[in-house]
Amino acid sequence: MLPAAFRLTSSQEFGLVVRRGRRAGRPRLVVHALTSPVDNSAPTTPTWVRDERTRVGFVVSKAVGNSVVRHRVSRRLRHLVADRLAQLPPGTGVVVRALGPAGTATSAELGVDLDAALRKLGFGGSA
Repeated sequence: MLPAAFRLTSSQEFGLVVRRGRRAGRPRLVVHALTSPVDNSAPTTPTWVRDERTRVGFVVSKAVGNSVVRHRVSRRLRHLVADRLAQLPPGTGVVVRALGPAGTATSAELGVDLDAALRKLGFGGSA
């Protein structure tokens, strides 16, 4: 399980990662990642960067399925990302956006897509 301390919580944090981060798309998900800027002491630097903790957020829209399917996909993604936190540098913000086909994907398929996206972003990607 992904501890609450490692989750993005505000829409500003999500927006910052999506707008300023790099993106890697796969058939079932898109991963946005923003590594920490050089100046961690600036007042506008997000909290997760200042405390050098990797934070992860998830976006699972209605295109994925009904609420039961969306929550299942969210749980699977949280579990998969929790296993891969050590690969991400401290202070990294990550947003995982599930696409429509994620609703019918198995955990293994989501894991393959997540690993491929992380590799494309330069974070290794195999747990």
